[in-house]
Amino acid sequence: MTDEPARRSRGGRPRDASRDAAIVAAALDVLSEHGYERMTMDQVARRAGAGKATLYRRWPSKAELVAHAVAQFDRTPTLEDLPDTGTLRGDLLALMRPQTDEDDRRALAVASGIASLLSAEPALADAAGTALVEPFVASQRLLIRRAIERGEVRDDVDVDTVAHVTPSMTAFRLVVQRKPVDVDLLARLVDAVVLPACGLRPGEHRVGP
Repeated sequence: MTDEPARRSRGGRPRDASRDAAIVAAALDVLSEHGYERMTMDQVARRAGAGKATLYRRWPSKAELVAHAVAQFDRTPTLEDLPDTGTLRGDLLALMRPQTDEDDRRALAVASGIASLLSAEPALADAAGTALVEPFVASQRLLIRRAIERGEVRDDVDVDTVAHVTPSMTAFRLVVQRKPVDVDLLARLVDAVVLPACGLRPGEHRVGP
């Protein structure tokens, strides 16, 4: 005999990535329903159908689990990931419009749960703020630059500032005002602020110089 079985035993089972994904999804659900302060590892374990020991082997604390879960939102988009309707307004509205009412409710609930981290766990504030704002800023930055390239938007627009408008207002409403955000509100921000900042009126579609 060799000592290979013993080595496998000491090392334990290989980590199951699909199990991790189920636990992360459960953590986001519990975070969205209860907020960070009232969220517990027991709740996440029950939701994921996992033993609490399994969670603690992967993430020694609630803070580390939530930090990992929230980091899943920090994804850099590409133009291939984004809508292309032919107009900046259409692109922005398509970006904000959920596929179903359930998608809308869950996205807003998760955003509210992430927002609860900002005051409850200062050590996670940067991660929470990044997850709430940066992916949406990056998406809008790409859409505005594409509109410039196709001649719809003038090329002297301050792209970075304009791209921050709706994500920052969304975070302000969730975190400071503690009010819900819906697609109608986001559409009003696009029409009243973003498009005028780009030199456009709602419904206007300009091509070429």
